[in-house]
Amino acid sequence: MNYLNNKYDVIVVGAGHAGCESALACARLGLKVLLATLNIENIALQPCNPAIGGPAKSTLVREIAALGGEMGEAADATYIQMKTLNSSKGPAVRALRAQSDKREYSDYMRQVIEKNENIYLRQACITELITKDGKVTGAVDEFGIEYSVNAAVLTTGTSLSGKIFVGLKSYSAGRLGEQAAIGLSDSLMSLGINLKKLKTGTPPRVDNRTIDYSKMDIQPGDDVLNFYSFRPNRPIRKQYPCYLTRTNEETHKIIRANLDKSPMFQGLIQGVGPRYCPSIEDKVVRFHENPSHHIFIEPEGLGTYEVYIQGFSSSLPADVQVKMLRTLPGLENAHVIKPAYAVEYDYVPAVQTTHSLMSKKIQGLFFAGQINGTSGYEEAAAQGLIAGINAFNYLNNSEMLELSRSSSYIGTLIDDLVTKDIQDPYRMLTSRSEYRLLLRQDNADARLTPLGHKIGLVDDEQFERFRKKQLDIECEVRRLYETKIPANEETKSILAKYGEGIERGMKLAELLKRPNINYSIIKELHPETNNLNISRDVYEQAEILIKYEGYLKRQEFQVEQASKLDKFKIPENIDYMAIEHISSETKEKLNKIRPKTLAQASRIGGVKPADISVLMVLLEKHKLKT
Repeated sequence: MNYLNNKYDVIVVGAGHAGCESALACARLGLKVLLATLNIENIALQPCNPAIGGPAKSTLVREIAALGGEMGEAADATYIQMKTLNSSKGPAVRALRAQSDKREYSDYMRQVIEKNENIYLRQACITELITKDGKVTGAVDEFGIEYSVNAAVLTTGTSLSGKIFVGLKSYSAGRLGEQAAIGLSDSLMSLGINLKKLKTGTPPRVDNRTIDYSKMDIQPGDDVLNFYSFRPNRPIRKQYPCYLTRTNEETHKIIRANLDKSPMFQGLIQGVGPRYCPSIEDKVVRFHENPSHHIFIEPEGLGTYEVYIQGFSSSLPADVQVKMLRTLPGLENAHVIKPAYAVEYDYVPAVQTTHSLMSKKIQGLFFAGQINGTSGYEEAAAQGLIAGINAFNYLNNSEMLELSRSSSYIGTLIDDLVTKDIQDPYRMLTSRSEYRLLLRQDNADARLTPLGHKIGLVDDEQFERFRKKQLDIECEVRRLYETKIPANEETKSILAKYGEGIERGMKLAELLKRPNINYSIIKELHPETNNLNISRDVYEQAEILIKYEGYLKRQEFQVEQASKLDKFKIPENIDYMAIEHISSETKEKLNKIRPKTLAQASRIGGVKPADISVLMVLLEKHKLKT
């Protein structure tokens, strides 16, 4: 292949979190990749909060790692704080969060990309896609340079026709200090792809030296660290704290007095903002009964005085932002380095793609990240990985990778996007999964590592470590079910300390099922356990499998029941408008989404159970059930 003539297998447009995962997946599978980005210095940038993970998002990151993606490795290599959220709650909602060194994270990912000989970096704005017979054949940049490719993955983030707002002033930009991607929207529309607008925002950054932390609550990291990746010898780095302060009535008074200067409240921004991450002015208006809101102060990195004011995103004028900030305890003398801003941008509603993230109209055209209507680095990276894998599959005429809702949060995320016609920036939440007890961050490797190895992104060394870990877990579960302790005075004395008793000899697993008993107490009751050198990863899994056995079996039964509708495949050429006994509204929705199975059809908003029954009868009547 002659790269002097700009010929590549695939072009990835955008080098954010989606673009990096997509390019790396394609390259590691053997494709020659052109990675085009507006600013080569901002690869894998964290333009909003400098952190990876959190509720539900941590599960996405561990799933990415299990499939052979890079985000977990980068987070483990560049954290300045590791903290497990909801640690006192059940395993389904526990969530790891890594506060990152923003610059170090970006540099790490850039080095990984530059070391891959199959990736060709290019600082360029792609303005046009070229197609022939409904297939991607090339791309053109702002200089008129044409690139020959057979597939394209668009991961444009907030840059696509981006427009930034600070107060009533606005200008063309994708992020503060970075140009917008102009031209590509017109090209997509000319190909018959529908675009809409969304809005997001980010808080101001403040000089660390102008903050009085003594007036805030310290938020330290964990003493015992957990990690995202599944490799050994992950770096143990010094932990740095975050801090908590709060808004007050004075803050709210300033906000209410300046709503006439807000582009959102004045109707200048048409795009819908993220429901689960509203601006501070939106919080004050919507939740007017709340006397205060939590504001977290987070370091952006070790090599900068810049700190991130989480929970304080705004599009109010810069001078008003300063007044607001200085009402917060500890920020009375705050110096703002960068003002908060809102950005409105074009996106492609993902109902126009299949579960592979390939366009239904243009073969070889994939979309991933915020262009699909999501928010969040983790959601973007997950989509980028799947889009990259499927770009490879497309070019090799292989079966597309389409993860199910019951297999992963990634599968849930993509199914929601392509099925539910999302109207505001989508954020992954534990509540979005009906199988969250099965889809935990701690068992992501058990669920997806074999698939990652089969695809070719998980190497043999990692796969052998995985197999050994699973064998160790099985052995430990069996040992706990087989090992019995007597109901002697020593046992009773230990249990009494934890408000428990015992009347007969019991298996360790029986005791572990009790709510007040954990593995550390098991080791106290059975000292021989300490001599077995069982790793924390192994005994934590064994404890979860035993303690929640009944709940896990119940959810597995739910998966089995739900899978029955998946067996009803809907023909691609079905004419929904000709079906009787379902409403015109339902026909339009089914025709728009074109679900592959009855299960997917049942998840479309507004499609009623009665409509599904009609479809089921129709499919059975014509013996289309597979």
